[in-house]
This record gives sequence, C-alpha cells and structure tokens, in this order.
Amino acid sequence: METDKRGCWQLQEAKNRLSEVVRRAEEEGPQVITVRGREAVVVVARSEYERYKAKKTGLAEFLLGPPWRGSGVVIERADDFMPDRDLFGDE
Repeated sequence: METDKRGCWQLQEAKNRLSEVVRRAEEEGPQVITVRGREAVVVVARSEYERYKAKKTGLAEFLLGPPWRGSGVVIERADDFMPDRDLFGDE
C-alpha cells in the first residue's frame, strides 16, 4: 500500500518503510500510522517537536494547532481522557 495524500500509513507498511516515513515527516510534515484501520500515532520531525516544546505548548495545543488545522487529519480522544500532566511542559 502506498501512503495517501495526507501521509497516512498502515502499520505494517510503516514498519517495512520506516526510513521513508521518517524522511517524509522531515520533508513533508506529520505522518499518520493506522492500526486496524484506526489512526493510532503520528510521526513528526524532531524540529517540529522542538518548536512546540520550546513554546511549552501543552499536548492539546500541540495536537490541535498548526500544522494540523486544515490538514484533514482528525484527532480523536476518549470522552473520559484526562492527561496526568502537561507532556511538553516542565515537570
């Protein structure tokens, strides 16, 4: 399976082509990996991660802010989800 326009990969394909997934994350933006048809994780370039980390942006802002806005990627969470702490801020 080839990745679609949004950079979405099935898990097995992502495992087989990890170098390409990483290269595309660096060059084209976030890459979504699906597990059993469900979007499960996103691979982002280190530079993108560091940019958000430097802003001390919370996880929600990181996931819902640019570059996601308008990208077509849908972020879902359980209704009862509540993180223990800010994953990108100080401990």
